[in-house]
Amino acid sequence: MYSSLLFVHSAIRWLVVLTLLFSIIRAILGLRHLQVFTKTDNALRHWTATTAHIQLMLGLWLYSESPIGTYFLKHVKASFSSLDVSFFGLIHPLLMFAAVIVVTIGSALTKRKQSDREKFRTMLFWFALTLLLIFVAIPWPFSPLSSRPLFRTF
Repeated sequence: MYSSLLFVHSAIRWLVVLTLLFSIIRAILGLRHLQVFTKTDNALRHWTATTAHIQLMLGLWLYSESPIGTYFLKHVKASFSSLDVSFFGLIHPLLMFAAVIVVTIGSALTKRKQSDREKFRTMLFWFALTLLLIFVAIPWPFSPLSSRPLFRTF
């Protein structure tokens, strides 16, 4: 069960990044060319936030089942002596949770704006901030906080 959850989680994480990138590109093009905020743009805004919410739920489930998550919760003080455990036990989940909050705020604010230009500008700012938070929270192979390959083999 845990390995199949890991596989789904890995697939959805890339979907979140792709929808964010498409939304950001669409917002840049919409601002540059003074385009109309279409139903497609609105659907992209909605599905970007929705995939992030799905990823959050899967991530919380995975965290509760993972050996690192359970170890961290049982041994909080001792966990801070290991950068790897503190990164995956605290830093990564908090930053990813913050990213989901930011994309949710951005999606809600974009939906409520009146002009197309304001919608594109709001979506660009909040979704780019979300992508930045996600990139900070990723356990890059070169990071001093963790050591994990970008692509896992199952």
